Order: sequence, then C-alpha cells, then structure tokens
Amino acid sequence: MIDRYTLPEMKEIWSEKNKFNKWLEIEIAVCVALAETGEIPSAAVAEIEEQAAFSVDRIKEIEQETKHDVLAFLTAVAESLGEESKYIHLGLTSSDIKDTARSLQLKEAAELIIKDLEEVIELLAEQALKYKKQVMVGRTHGIHAEPVTWGLKLANWYAEMQRNLERMKVAKERISYGKISGAVGTFANISPEVEELTCERLGLKPAPISSQILQRDRHAEYISTLAIIASSLDKFATEIRNLQRTDILEVEESFQKGQKGSSAMPHKKNPISCERISGLARVVRGNVSPALQNQPLWHERDLTHSSVERVIFPDSSILIDYMLTKFKQVLANLVVKEDNMAANLEETKGLIFSQKVMLELIEKGLLRDEAYELVQKTAMETWEGEQSFQDYLLADQDILEHLSKEEINRIFDYEYHFQNIDQIFVRLGLE
Repeated sequence: MIDRYTLPEMKEIWSEKNKFNKWLEIEIAVCVALAETGEIPSAAVAEIEEQAAFSVDRIKEIEQETKHDVLAFLTAVAESLGEESKYIHLGLTSSDIKDTARSLQLKEAAELIIKDLEEVIELLAEQALKYKKQVMVGRTHGIHAEPVTWGLKLANWYAEMQRNLERMKVAKERISYGKISGAVGTFANISPEVEELTCERLGLKPAPISSQILQRDRHAEYISTLAIIASSLDKFATEIRNLQRTDILEVEESFQKGQKGSSAMPHKKNPISCERISGLARVVRGNVSPALQNQPLWHERDLTHSSVERVIFPDSSILIDYMLTKFKQVLANLVVKEDNMAANLEETKGLIFSQKVMLELIEKGLLRDEAYELVQKTAMETWEGEQSFQDYLLADQDILEHLSKEEINRIFDYEYHFQNIDQIFVRLGLE
C-alpha cells in the first residue's frame, strides 16, 4: 500500500542496488585515498574506477554460501577485475563500508524530508494567512472555551513545523559522518588521513572517534527526530479528524467524485488520509525504542543492532516522506466550513465571553472570587436554560449593580479576542 504512494526518490535511496552502489563508491574512494597517500599504485586505481562492477543477483548467489553480505559483495566485485582487485577493502572492516554507506543513505533521505517539510511549511503559511480572521470556537478539554481563528491554529502548526525543520537539519548534520578506522577503530591497518580523504570525497565528515562502528546515539537522534515529526503530523491529523466529526463539521477532507466512504453506508465521508497519518505515526514512534536500544552494544560492537536497522532506517524514512506528502494533499484540498464555524460559536449561547465579564467586574472593584462566583452563577443558568448568556446577564440584578446594560452589550464583541492576532503573525514572520 505504502509503496504506491511513496516518492520514487525515497524508494531508490533504500533499494538494494543503491546500497551496493554506495558500497562500491566507498571502496573506490578508499582506493583513491590510498593512491594519494602513495600506498597503492595509481594505475591500479584507474583500472578499478573504470572496471569495478557487480550484479545484485550475483551478490545474492554468493551470499547463499558465505552467509556474509560484504564478503559476497567483494567477491562479486573482484570477478569484474583482475590483479588490482587485491587493493579493494585493504585494511578495512565491513562496518567501515556499511556504516559509511548508511550515513550516505540517511543523509540523502534527510534531504528529501527537509524538502517535504519546507513544502508543508509553505502551504501552512499560505493557509494561515488566508484564514487569519476566520473566527471559530476554541476548545479546551473538548469543551467550548473562547474564540480563536482557523488561521491561528494553522499558524501554530506552521511554527511547530519550523521547529521540526530545524531538528531535521540538525539530525542530517549529526548523521553525515563516515568511519574508515578499521576493525576496532584504532586505524591499525589504515591511516586517519585516508579516512579524511575518503570522507571528503563522499561529502561526509570523518567521525572524530569510532569503535568498529559509528556510535548509535547519532542514529537514535535521527529516528527520534522522525518520531517527533510523525507526532506533529498525528496532532494535526487528529485535530482535522475531530473537526470533521458530524456534530462539529468545521473542516473536512476533500471527497472526490467516485470516492466511497463505506461498504455498508453510502452516506459516509470519512477522514481516511488523516486516519492513515495518525496510524502510521504509531509505527514511526515505535521505532524509537529499538533505536535507543541499539546504543548499548557489547564492547566495540556486536551484531544486535544490524537486523533492527535494516527495518527501522528505511521504514521510518519512507513513512515520514509518505506522511508529509499525504498531509500536503490534505491541506491543499481541505474544505473549510465557515458557516458551521459561525454556527458552532453560538452553541453555548455566548458563554465563551464569560472571562471578559469576570474581568470587567474585577475592573469595577470586585475581588476575583466574588466576580467569579457572580459570573459562574449566571453561566450555570445559561447552561440549563433557554436564553443567551447575554440575556441572563442583562436580567441579573447582582450583575447590574456593577455593570450597565450598555457595558454588558459591549462585552459580546468577537474583535476583542483578536486585537493582538496581527502581532502573533508578525512574531512568526508571517507578515
């Protein structure tokens, strides 16, 4: 299901062919570095650069016997070369190649995710400005609170995704390191200079220190960052799903001609894209725990992390790419029900102005507790009664001892709640 919607670029990053291409690229880069330091003949490196090749099928065939993927790869590459094949993998260990290749893959995946994030942020900015003054009721604990705007909600999401973009850029930088330091990280059979030259050629930084592997706090940070992004998308999707409920229906996922919502109930229009985003967020969050558990390995390294990473690195990257792409589609086509927003504002018959009434009473000299009790009494009458909160206030003699009818009527003005909204947008750099 997911592959059908995933961007081809992300699929290609995690393909077997691309992985082996990365391995060969690293092996050749090491050979070039060894030639530059005078340790192997330049003519042999030229031959390796021109002739070195592999077949994925041949690697798999050899691996059936060796039970070791890197040795199978090296054998397959050696078959494409002559005497110069002896210079490939000189002084290296498997993790020099595999860990450095993973860094290249994760860096490329991060670049695609950063592009996705920038596109979502741009779309959120447009929508936030468009609906900056679209009034709707705010809800806390699921209960009507005070007025907000749909644009303000979107601006909040915009700010959160800006933070996610910053996190992703940091995660990309943190993962953009290679290691060519040998079996236990001591450079016993290869020099730090070769590592530096190799990483420079690959567009990576050399890890200042490593064991047999790059330390897994880097990878845990990367996966944790993806999980935070997933949770943000889950948060946005959950809000849209709630606002699409029949008894609220303030926004709605687009429903295309010919689309069906239920096999049993022809009337159904379900928020399936947002539900899918929320569901997949659980998978990405679930990958954080194994990423953290990959940090404490035995001594210089054991193999317990390897099988885990074959799953969580591609899965998490592909899922986030897909989820961001899906959320862009949801946002771009979201139906905003402005009339329903206006109607829902009146559901509590003006109770959303209760704090303003209390503050006016305090301004008149009442203690906060006194003002609170007076307003709450009238508010409870409104909950149970038929009239509006404003009408109950106008008929309440205790209230009228402190506020005139004109002062009460002036309280019920939505614009009061949005006097600083422009300033918020300026703070965010949206205006």
